[in-house]
Amino acid sequence: MAYDNRDNIDFENGDIRRLFRSLFIPTLLGMLFNIAFVLTDGIFVGHGIGGAGLASINLIAPIMMLVNGVGAMLGIGASVVASIHLSQKNNKAARINITQSFWVALIIGILLGTVLYAFPNTVMHLLGVSSTLHDITREYYLWFIPTCLLLLVETLGMYVIRLDGSPNFAMMSNIIPAITNIVLDYVFIFPCGWGLMGAALATDIGGLVGVVMVGYYMLFKSKTLKPYRLKFTITSLRLSIRNVGYMVKIGFSGLLGEIAISVMMLMGNWMFATKIGDDGVAAYSVVCYLFPLMYMVYLAISQSAQPIISYNFGLRNKQRVKAMLRFALTTAGLCGLIIGSVLMIASPVVVSAFLDHDAPAFNLASQGLVLFAIGFLFSGLNICAIGYFQSVEQSRIASMLMVIRGIILPVICFLLLPQWFGISGLWLAIPVSEFITLLIQPIMFRLHRWDNPSNKTITLTP
Repeated sequence: MAYDNRDNIDFENGDIRRLFRSLFIPTLLGMLFNIAFVLTDGIFVGHGIGGAGLASINLIAPIMMLVNGVGAMLGIGASVVASIHLSQKNNKAARINITQSFWVALIIGILLGTVLYAFPNTVMHLLGVSSTLHDITREYYLWFIPTCLLLLVETLGMYVIRLDGSPNFAMMSNIIPAITNIVLDYVFIFPCGWGLMGAALATDIGGLVGVVMVGYYMLFKSKTLKPYRLKFTITSLRLSIRNVGYMVKIGFSGLLGEIAISVMMLMGNWMFATKIGDDGVAAYSVVCYLFPLMYMVYLAISQSAQPIISYNFGLRNKQRVKAMLRFALTTAGLCGLIIGSVLMIASPVVVSAFLDHDAPAFNLASQGLVLFAIGFLFSGLNICAIGYFQSVEQSRIASMLMVIRGIILPVICFLLLPQWFGISGLWLAIPVSEFITLLIQPIMFRLHRWDNPSNKTITLTP
């Protein structure tokens, strides 16, 4: 064994496909339960509150994307750096990096929550909340804010637990909070009649369950990556800032990925509201509920490949790194074909889970989903390529590709395609962005240089 961990996962010598499956299956199952919560939440809100409830949650969703992105940024950066340290048998440095990332997550979560509480009307205005949706959206917004801190810690924890060799515990840390969310969602929305306040409160409690599980694992079950007692001298704080800065640089494209989803939602909400009105936002919100289905599956592939790639990158084993990349891309391509085809064929059935057939937005969402689902064929290949560049410390290329894919191209396509193709252009903006990014990928791989694993992180003496 390369190092001692909970589930006997050998990143250095294990069969690549078997090793990937041992990480991917529990990671995917855990994320599928998160998807089940997102979809169930949409179903409960759509039928229990109506299209206005769906639109309100969709308008606030960019905040969750931002928070999840910060968690992913810290998780990716810490796990990549820690993986390399572990491959070099420097467990102490890995523990220091992980502990530093958790402290930063706590600080950011508290600061962000304070700002959101202090300026609710300003934030909602920036998110494009209309006067007709203001009151109902504010109800959800205020009760949703505690989720910010909880989601940050939980997202970071999933990366760390998987790296520590316990993907099955990470899976349960997704499944149990998701089930808690689903049950409480139903209870709070229907029997209790608490509306969007109940939906937000259910999310808060589910997030708290997840954080408790992460904390329990780190304190009592972790073998390799237990928290490390940090010093708080000037020198130690300076070195900690440098370490965190480098981890943020490595994982920054993970934050950009969530910002990209926020851009997709904000631009889509704005364009649909401008061209169609609130019914257009309600129809688009159905797609935004389904988008995590695609994104989380591809993210599960990328996250499962990451520790394998980073660990072997630290060992300078090019053959195993390339084998893992090929297998991840193949898996993502097959998943994209299946997901995209199912959604295109069964579009009305899928939309009926969120909206009644006589709802004004039903036909618009059913027709639009067919076009939007085309992008699912390409997204997985793009996400896995970006994940690869993150894993081998090519943060500049990963960030560049993510900015092109998730920010520049969607904005351009949302502005231009409706002028050429009308309403269909709104639904095609994201698929076209994904396809163009796929064409750019070969250029990025040519720019890729196989550098030596970095020693930019500094370990602190006990």
